[in-house]
Amino acid sequence: MSKFRKIFSTPHPIIGMIHVEALPGTPNYQGDIHQIMQKALTEAKQYQSLGIDALMIENMHDVPYEKIEVGHEISSMMALIAYRIKQEISLPLGIQILAGANKAALGVAKAAGIDFIRAEGFVFGHLADEGYMDSQAAELMRYRKQIDAEHIMVFTDIKKKHSSHALTADVDIAEMAHAAAFFLSDGLIVTGKHTGSRADVEEVIQVKKATALPVCIGSGITIDNLEEFLPISDALIVGSHFKKDGYWKNELDSNRIRLFMEKAKAIRATL
Repeated sequence: MSKFRKIFSTPHPIIGMIHVEALPGTPNYQGDIHQIMQKALTEAKQYQSLGIDALMIENMHDVPYEKIEVGHEISSMMALIAYRIKQEISLPLGIQILAGANKAALGVAKAAGIDFIRAEGFVFGHLADEGYMDSQAAELMRYRKQIDAEHIMVFTDIKKKHSSHALTADVDIAEMAHAAAFFLSDGLIVTGKHTGSRADVEEVIQVKKATALPVCIGSGITIDNLEEFLPISDALIVGSHFKKDGYWKNELDSNRIRLFMEKAKAIRATL
C-alpha cells in the first residue's frame, strides 16, 4: 500500500477515464492526429477542473483490438498523449493499451513519466473476445526491471471482463488474487462481465480479504451505487458514467462528474 499512497494522496481516489479517439491504422481513425491529442488534453483539463483525483488514458476506440502486440503507431501516439497530459495536468496518470498490450503500456509509462498501468492477462489464461490470452506476469515484471520502471505501479485485472473463464472455473477469485499478489502485482482490479456492468460486491469483499494489495473496481460504477462500492474498495475507475447518458462513446458530461465527485467527497468524509 505504500507505493499506492505515494501516488494517490487522496484516500479512495476516483480515476477518470479518457477514451482516446481512434488512432492511426485502426478502422475508425479519422486522419487528424492533432485533434486526437487536443481532445485528450481537453478532457484531462475538464476532469481536473471538476475535482477528479486521477486520470487514465485508454485506446478504447481502436476496435477491433489487436491482441498483446500493437503497432508502433499506437504506442507512439499513446506516449505523446500521455506526455502532453502529464506536462500540463498535476494529477496521477495511468494507461491501458488494448488488448493486453501490457509491455507497450509499461514502455509508454516509462517514456512519458506517468504513474501506473492497467494490465490484462497477468495471471491464469482466459478466452477473451480477441482470442486466447495467456499469463504475462513473468515477462512483464522482468521487462519492468530491465527498463528501470519499478516505480510504475502495475494494476492487474482478475477475471477480466469480456472474457470466458471456463478454463479456470475451479479457481475462485480469492485464489486468483493470491496468485496475482504472489506474482508481484501492485494492485488488483475487479470488474463486471463487460464495459459498464457493475462488479459483484461479494467478489470485491473476497478479494479484499484474500490480499493486502489495493483493490480497485474497474467497471459499472455510477452515482447510484457509489455509496455501496466506495467504502469496500481502495479506488474506483469510472468511464461510462461520466459520459453523456452514461454511454462510453459520448462526450464527457460535466454535470455528471460534478455531482459524482460531490457525493464521493461526502462519503469519504465519513470513512
